[in-house]
Amino acid sequence: MSLVSNKQSEIRRIVLEHLPKEAEITKVEFEGPALAVYTMKPEIRITHNRAITDIVSIIKKRIVIRSDPQARLNEDEARKIIMGILPSEAEVTNVLFDPSLGEAIIEAKKPGLVIGKNGTTLQEILVKTHWIPRVLRSPPMTSKIIAHIRHSMYSRSKERRRILRNVGERIFRPLVYEVGDVRITMLGGAREVGRSAILVETRESKVLLDCGINPGSSKPFEAFPRFDAGQFDLSSLDAVVISHAHLDHCGFLPFLYKYGYDGPVYCSIPNLSLMTLLQLDYLDVLTRQGLPLPYDQKDVRSSVLHTIPLRYGVVTDIAPDIRLTLHNAGHILGSSIIHLHIGEGLHNIVYTGDFKYGKTMLLESASTNFPRVETVITESTYGAPEDLMPSRTEAENKLVSIINTTLKREGKVLIPVPAVGRAQEIMLILDEYMRRGELVEAPVFIEGMISEATAIHTAYPEYLSREVRNAILNQGENPFESEYFTIVEHPSARDEIIEGPPSIIVATSGMLEGGPIIEYFQQLAPDKRNSIIFVSYQIEGTLGRRIQKGIPEVSIINSEGKIKVISCKLEVHTVEGFSGHSDRRQIISYLRKLSKPENIIVCHGEKSKCSGLANYLAKRYKVNAIAPEVLETIRLK
Repeated sequence: MSLVSNKQSEIRRIVLEHLPKEAEITKVEFEGPALAVYTMKPEIRITHNRAITDIVSIIKKRIVIRSDPQARLNEDEARKIIMGILPSEAEVTNVLFDPSLGEAIIEAKKPGLVIGKNGTTLQEILVKTHWIPRVLRSPPMTSKIIAHIRHSMYSRSKERRRILRNVGERIFRPLVYEVGDVRITMLGGAREVGRSAILVETRESKVLLDCGINPGSSKPFEAFPRFDAGQFDLSSLDAVVISHAHLDHCGFLPFLYKYGYDGPVYCSIPNLSLMTLLQLDYLDVLTRQGLPLPYDQKDVRSSVLHTIPLRYGVVTDIAPDIRLTLHNAGHILGSSIIHLHIGEGLHNIVYTGDFKYGKTMLLESASTNFPRVETVITESTYGAPEDLMPSRTEAENKLVSIINTTLKREGKVLIPVPAVGRAQEIMLILDEYMRRGELVEAPVFIEGMISEATAIHTAYPEYLSREVRNAILNQGENPFESEYFTIVEHPSARDEIIEGPPSIIVATSGMLEGGPIIEYFQQLAPDKRNSIIFVSYQIEGTLGRRIQKGIPEVSIINSEGKIKVISCKLEVHTVEGFSGHSDRRQIISYLRKLSKPENIIVCHGEKSKCSGLANYLAKRYKVNAIAPEVLETIRLK
């Protein structure tokens, strides 16, 4: 305890030495990955900016200036002053207060007018209310999940503050051991696709990268990460880092909170909303299928409360000897390549998660900007020699051709998609080609979680491709609200769609493991005029994979819980090239772009693809490339 006290006392002493008494510092707290300095005069963040910069350079930690609760105006009074300062042209839609952080969150359609020239408007709000203003763009489409998360954060601000303080105390603890002995243990996702979970250990710290499920397995032993491993101890876990929101990477996260984890989760800002959406839907699907739940909604809310969202490129302490930086992975909205810097230059790990080394209509290409990399952990979903995808133009032309042919023969087109990522990509393509006159104009029905996921996309345009970002932010156009799209609000509309004229149906889930796509499929499958087009990866064991293989009859469980045999007479197509994963060429090209690593660990792929790619890399580039098994531990340093 004395070691902790000495280290923290030294940091507090440095802060107080560099800030004058008139700053009226009331306390210095360790909150999450940052040092929070509370003051009666929060305007020191402006007037004493140089002194604050000097402190950061000395202690090598992030600092946030917070107003002391006693200095802030009450919320009603502060709201009146804020609304009086802001111009009506800013179109403010909401003003919320977060007492745990002392922030006034201002949502506006034109955030630039809220900020003011050189931030003058924000400075005025700060001086007059002593609340720290934070400006958010009002999303073009309303997201229930985002509203739910914000409400949860603010309504439980005291609990949130407790969590941040506990996290801060743990991060800023002194090292007991000298930095060394870097190890990773594969708890899932090794020589398989699904249940991604990688434990990173040093002498001092333990960090879990991803915490997913295997949607293709109903057996807990194969469906969930191997947390029975001796190395995994929930009480000693410092942090969980989630690469992206797909269930095979985040679907088991709330389980940790069910069984007592009280530590932080780090992910990108959009990822928090998307993974909450998908976790809640996962529970809903299991409930409808009458299957046991590994956790409940309370555990999802707990994981939200413990999540610390980060922007790309921001270096963040997550343990005494580990710093984290997130970078764009190009896979789905908010997907992140995880960079761990261990010790002061001892070892650097880059975990790609699922990544796309190529620009798409929706997202920019995966980042390669890492100063140092000693170990790369890469996916190999499409890592086989034959896994060479067509160009994006070829893929788009093939999709358009199949749709045109189907519509002209009076058929309907069924496109199963994951709600996050591929759904939005396909929507952009359909809108673009119809507007260009290259795709037969027909109703496009959107159903499932796609609308909510799309609303989340529009809330974070800065994470989208340059073209989409520019359309939303600068041109006031939202390509996701195309005149061609019809949102299916209620299941009762499905019969009319199925019996109606030729159309395109875009629905979840992408692997036909639940959701509205099942209802459409069983109705459309017996008619050979119709087509189903797979545009995303189908995990072995899923209904989508069986249909993709061309099985003439498949069994499904209908809405009444009874097994029904469906005759598959519709045309089955797979269009490669829309995947959010890199193909073999892109994976190899990406790895070559990085400064030559010492180790390449290949995972997240079928067994033959993981081992095959690892063998190729080892022989071709003379690097230590391996494809470990589940439960295998690898010493990196």
